[in-house]
Amino acid sequence: MPRPLAGPLPRIRLLATGGTIAGAQTAGRGYRAAALSIEALVAAVPQLAILAQIEVEQVAKLGSQDMTEAVWRKLAARAQAAVADPAIAGVVITHGTDTMEETAYFLSLVARTENPVVLDGAMRPANAMSADGPMNLFNAIAVAITPAARSRGVLVVANDEIHFAREVTKTNTTQLGTFHSGQRVLAGLANAGRPHFYAPPVRRHTAASEFTLPARTALPRVDIIFAHAGMDRALIEAAVAAGARGLVIAGVGDGNLGAPALAACAAAAKKGVAVVRSSRTGGGVVERNIEIDDDRLGFIAADELNPEKARVLLTLGLTRTRDPRALQEFFLAY
Repeated sequence: MPRPLAGPLPRIRLLATGGTIAGAQTAGRGYRAAALSIEALVAAVPQLAILAQIEVEQVAKLGSQDMTEAVWRKLAARAQAAVADPAIAGVVITHGTDTMEETAYFLSLVARTENPVVLDGAMRPANAMSADGPMNLFNAIAVAITPAARSRGVLVVANDEIHFAREVTKTNTTQLGTFHSGQRVLAGLANAGRPHFYAPPVRRHTAASEFTLPARTALPRVDIIFAHAGMDRALIEAAVAAGARGLVIAGVGDGNLGAPALAACAAAAKKGVAVVRSSRTGGGVVERNIEIDDDRLGFIAADELNPEKARVLLTLGLTRTRDPRALQEFFLAY
């Protein structure tokens, strides 16, 4: 456990969105997400008082399966306002684990700051036996006040690990060690409030990002289509008919899909719909022009991004351009 800091404690803005970390068990094995206030979560971890002065704000109260663009916008605005205050050392966001990786990556693309922005959550509700939320929150605050966390982009802290927003993904439905960073290394470890950082991030983010949120215009609709054996054109054509300006294909293997679905994607691309090939496998790189002629068909390769993060980047990319070549450059840069 870290010792109390000498001198005035750093100030942290704690933004709450609900999630399992604020959940309460109900009868049987169930629980209700976002049942507790952020004040209740902070009060349950009195050790936070040795780390920082904490200012709390309840931005939303929901399970992260219900995360929306409106909440993303509000969260981005409140985080940006916090880091604009020179007295604030960093921002911590409590969030449900289901879509935490998407929110973290979104913020890493739109938050213009070198100050730490750290997301944390929990796999067990606050009143469960061996709840993981208190230590995750303690470690997240400890990371956010650490000078070494600056300029590393948005981070996710869970289960004593520190992850980069771009790399992290949820990999298990119930286990505490659900978050992993794929083929790249961890950002670091957090041992009972003592952060240890490793490699720096590898792609552009936060202060170096070129993306901003359009003030009054909704973000373009981008749908994810999951590829499978025997897939036909129906889902792709339905998404286009529903107004999708972009499609992310969670392809088999190296972002592949069968002939009928491939033809439907090619037809969509000819209509100006951005088509990104990602992979449902959970690892690896989707490169251009391996089994599919992306140059001829006007497709975009997702590079290392999984389908859910490819959707986030494509959504923001479409606010800047509809040119597949320019969109491809975003996937190589971010």
